[in-house]
Amino acid sequence: MTDIRVPSLPESVAEATVLDWHKQPGDSVTAGETIVDLETDKIVLEVPAPATGVLTEILAPSGTVVSSQTPLARLDGATPPKPEPESKPAPPPQPPQAEPRLAPAARRLVKALDLDPQTITGSGKDGRIHKADVVAWLDEHEQTQPPADPDSVPLLTPAVQRVPSASPKRGERRQPISRLRARIAERMLQAQQQTATLTTFTDVDMSAIQGLRARYQDSFERTHGVRLGFMSFFVKAAVHGLQRFPVINATLDDHEIVYYDHVDIGVAIAAERGLVVPIVRHCEQLDLASVERQIVELRDKANAGSLTLDELTGGTFSITNGGVFGSLLSTPLLNPPQSAILGMHRIEKRPVVRDDQIVIRPMMYLALSYDHRLIDGREAVQFLATMKEALEDPARLLLRI
Repeated sequence: MTDIRVPSLPESVAEATVLDWHKQPGDSVTAGETIVDLETDKIVLEVPAPATGVLTEILAPSGTVVSSQTPLARLDGATPPKPEPESKPAPPPQPPQAEPRLAPAARRLVKALDLDPQTITGSGKDGRIHKADVVAWLDEHEQTQPPADPDSVPLLTPAVQRVPSASPKRGERRQPISRLRARIAERMLQAQQQTATLTTFTDVDMSAIQGLRARYQDSFERTHGVRLGFMSFFVKAAVHGLQRFPVINATLDDHEIVYYDHVDIGVAIAAERGLVVPIVRHCEQLDLASVERQIVELRDKANAGSLTLDELTGGTFSITNGGVFGSLLSTPLLNPPQSAILGMHRIEKRPVVRDDQIVIRPMMYLALSYDHRLIDGREAVQFLATMKEALEDPARLLLRI
């Protein structure tokens, strides 16, 4: 008998919740096959079978809160007896069709809608099916199928429940809060209650960066295999400012200030499960193309639910871009124990004064929220001014001036 246990969790993740069991007692499992999903406050962990055998007992049902090395189930790893040879040779068995690999979000959606994963083509590594693949299959399936019976109940995910129009009652729906959403709420409240948060603002003329992107976008993509976005400019401009004002890259630890000689920037991503902040490490050593590649990779992993704990742990500074959702101005909340976070916003053409002339320029508001216990207003304003100079004249990033 073999105990299947919770994998070792890092210090930043104390507990996990048993989410979904993919096998039940009496089911055969193969070594490496995912048998249960665990939800932490950062990611969903897939727990594989440590050996081939038969699942005999589930010790932690769905919804159980567990910690590192907690027993989840028992596995009988005994090798099944070989069948006695028949007098007449049997035809060679047909190899079983391999079961498609599904990401946790895709597996839950397939289960909720009672779909056959064999019919869905996965876009992930080794054919792994992500939630986006399921949604794409549904879109195509709805287009090729005849209209549904108008009297039938539409096929909806558990997140949406429709109340029949003929019913005079209005419906409501309750569901347990996920560990990720609970952790987000906890950290946001912690940021408000345990820091002296202040926000300062500036605006940036994006003409120079827009001109660079328009001029070099095609050649940049051909050379580096990735599109030139705005975020890499802001990451490198932040590095420029953080190296000039290292206290903004520091943290408070009791009665000590911890200064870092590296810049690990967390980039906020609104994934399907909620807000996550994966880390782009050693940004001071990366060029624009390397930053763009890492951000694309982390964004894809976030949407697929495949980020690792290491990719979500640490960070000395954060950047969040509310502009992709149309936000003109906001005051971002700190991501403790970090001491500062930069908020980007949408680019909007506005009249500004240049050389005593009123001209139209593509402008963006920047917001820096910071812990006033550690960072003075003077340093915060100078940091933003340094970023503004670098973004309005990107040659400064190359010359480091």
